[in-house]
Amino acid sequence: MARRAAGRLEREEAEDRGWRRDQTAERTTRPTRPQPERSDRLRQEAADAVARGATSARPARVYRVLDRAPLPEGPIRLPDSDVALRRALGDRAGTRAASRLREAARAFEDERFGDSRRILNSLVERVPQVVEVVELLGLTHYRLGHWRAAAKRLESFRDLTGGTEQHPVLADCYRALGRWADVDALWTELREASPSAALVTEGRLVAAGALTDQGKIAEALRLLERGWSVPKRPRDHHLRRAYALADLYERSGAMPRSRELFRWIAGNERDFVDVADRLRALG
Repeated sequence: MARRAAGRLEREEAEDRGWRRDQTAERTTRPTRPQPERSDRLRQEAADAVARGATSARPARVYRVLDRAPLPEGPIRLPDSDVALRRALGDRAGTRAASRLREAARAFEDERFGDSRRILNSLVERVPQVVEVVELLGLTHYRLGHWRAAAKRLESFRDLTGGTEQHPVLADCYRALGRWADVDALWTELREASPSAALVTEGRLVAAGALTDQGKIAEALRLLERGWSVPKRPRDHHLRRAYALADLYERSGAMPRSRELFRWIAGNERDFVDVADRLRALG
């Protein structure tokens, strides 16, 4: 979303942050790696991709899309972090490294991102192939606003796993850097992989936000409208998409549509972000 919507959505992100921290730390410290299909955990970080809009002046340079290897037909099966660390470092050193990884996850959960980064930097030099280390370091950089460093690690996560779990976060890093072609490429990969409705929705919101950042409001609207219908049993990602769509309707002057969607959101969750204020402003 652009600057005017960013403040509103930042309040939503603040409300969700505790839940997302729990999910991130729990995933990183659990004894076994979750199945790739369980990608509803995406909201641990990808909500930031919706909350943050344009920050400073965009670079004038036009970037070419990175040359990425195609994703495999399915995510790569990997051992959990404890096993991977022991294999890479031996039993004793691997056990110590696993303890350090859990310490980094706790620091991340407590929003002590500097501490988390320090621990993970010492680990990633020794075990750059352990997915949990790479992923958490990427997310830590993301929360610190270190977009290039985050993108580097999350690109490695993509290569190591063959999955799209962190595509919305990775795309948002490129959105912050003005690398629009990479946002588009990652959105295409995510859409084609279609791992879950919630994950695809987050990617769609980032892609629409990138279009909005470029002033392409009509294209952003088309992207958010495509395939949209009011669900009978809305989940959080439905409400988030509806909110973004309603906001763009308002900004484009389609007040009746905006009002209708805000009313629908309020009917399902009255305290969702600032919906009540938006409705009052719209009359």
